[in-house]
Amino acid sequence: MNQSRPKVKKSRALGIALTPKAVKYFETRPYPPGEHGRGRKQNSDYKTRLLEKQRLRAQYDISERQMQRAYDRAKKVEGKTGEALIVELERRLDALVLRSGLARTIYQSRQMVVHGHIEVNGRKVDKPSYRLRPDDVVQVRERSREKTPFVVAREGGWAGEGEGPRYLQVNLQALAFRLDRDPNRNEIPVICDEQLVVEYYAR
Repeated sequence: MNQSRPKVKKSRALGIALTPKAVKYFETRPYPPGEHGRGRKQNSDYKTRLLEKQRLRAQYDISERQMQRAYDRAKKVEGKTGEALIVELERRLDALVLRSGLARTIYQSRQMVVHGHIEVNGRKVDKPSYRLRPDDVVQVRERSREKTPFVVAREGGWAGEGEGPRYLQVNLQALAFRLDRDPNRNEIPVICDEQLVVEYYAR
């Protein structure tokens, strides 16, 4: 069975491409899956907020519990809770491994971390939810560097076109990056109306 199919179906249901493979399917069928996908009725406010929350969760591939915790932390930050939530999620190790170009998808990034291929400040970290702080240095562990995904990453195979995020200093040749500072919401490449997510949790 083609493993990308469930991700394609999920992408279409949420209205966002979750993997590079989903992009082409999504472009040809930009409506939800199922026979009634094209003709669905207008959603209620609750459904709209729920969908937005699910879209955000899917882009970081996190559980509801992890999302709730991130929201609880974001509420304590001064300023807009929605923006703080996105920044909170973006500081996850798996998210930044993806942004740096070391991985192709959030799923691959998570696997790299869980399997012990990544170190932070010289120490192995195998928790995808580990939150980075400014000046933390992340790199692929010495013993993992010749594995195929990292050979591809070193050659720029996973990096997107154009400039990478400004909050990261990336050296793909060294399979390493540094978080220079906390990201700003407008720099984070996540499709989300975070205010709807805040409204969902504040209900």
